[in-house]
Amino acid sequence: MIRADIAIVGAGMGGASLAAAIGGRASVVLIEGEAQPGYHATGRSAAFWSETYGGPAVQPLTSASGPWLHEAGFLRPRGALHIADAGGAAALDRMAAAFAGSGVVLERRDRAALAAIVPGLRPGWDAALAEPSTCDIDVAALHAHYLAAARRAGVRLLCDAPVGAIARAATGRGGGWSIETKAGTVSAALLVNAAGAWATPVAAMAGATPIPIKPYRRTVVQLAVDPPAAADLPLVKDVSGRFYVKPEAGGRIWLTPHDETAVPPGDVAPEEIDVALAIARLETLVSWRIVAKERAWAGLRSFAPDRAPVYGFDRLTPGFFWCAGQGGFGIQTAPAAAAMAAALLLGEGMPAIAGGVDAARYAAVRFG
Repeated sequence: MIRADIAIVGAGMGGASLAAAIGGRASVVLIEGEAQPGYHATGRSAAFWSETYGGPAVQPLTSASGPWLHEAGFLRPRGALHIADAGGAAALDRMAAAFAGSGVVLERRDRAALAAIVPGLRPGWDAALAEPSTCDIDVAALHAHYLAAARRAGVRLLCDAPVGAIARAATGRGGGWSIETKAGTVSAALLVNAAGAWATPVAAMAGATPIPIKPYRRTVVQLAVDPPAAADLPLVKDVSGRFYVKPEAGGRIWLTPHDETAVPPGDVAPEEIDVALAIARLETLVSWRIVAKERAWAGLRSFAPDRAPVYGFDRLTPGFFWCAGQGGFGIQTAPAAAAMAAALLLGEGMPAIAGGVDAARYAAVRFG
């Protein structure tokens, strides 16, 4: 029997960052079903930090996390262009309106400016919103930082420990929890559901509110192109949501068709149709020649019904805490989200990094 004050199921970015935030103030066990933490979502990120990514509901957490990420050295300037063809002009206006007053800087760009920034830009792409604050983010280093900080704080990490059953224990707050895993039984007063794509099954085992956190597959392909992508090329995102492309080392690019295919939780692989669709959409944007398709991969992005993350105690089940539904934005929001979640979990005052964030916006009790 492994005993702790708090058990966290899931050691991806959400679980690891929360464990690091609370490790010095409670005994914590971090339970990971895979041999390697962050295998399904965190380890397959497209690795950018964008204040608009995830929409206005997510932006406060992203913006609040930015200063810490910059100061800690996890961000490198990149910039972004939300680019529109003739059918996307209205989407640019909607985007500008959605973030008006948020503090996010969005600047209009015309065809001449775009052609100077994106070599080989095809006709028809005549307007964009530039987002200069967008950065590359070192996902692996950030995740490793949180795991190391958690370890230093005394958090115990169990890998290769998929959860098989969850039951009420005889002692502890609200009866406490007994969590059966492949690595042994964990007994804890509080149970945190940071299981990503598996969040809904974990909640079902615990008898918690059945919030439908649905996983979706997202495909990324790495291409060698001619001419090679410039190192200072911004992240280029179709404002209508059909693709985005970003430069990588050696003049390569990472490209996605922005696919969202509903899948059951599990290990996912790219589908050739999605890779082909990504390339076809890129060819509508630029005249670059595809030299080689070097590799492709897919990851999971999990969303609550309203597309906002879920943080807080369950509406029905005492001692069950949600840290789920982070979609593709859990990495870029991790510093502020973990600080906010730690305060909610431990019943403490909100720390400065999350002081301007409305925690009620993300509460689990919003779902009936």
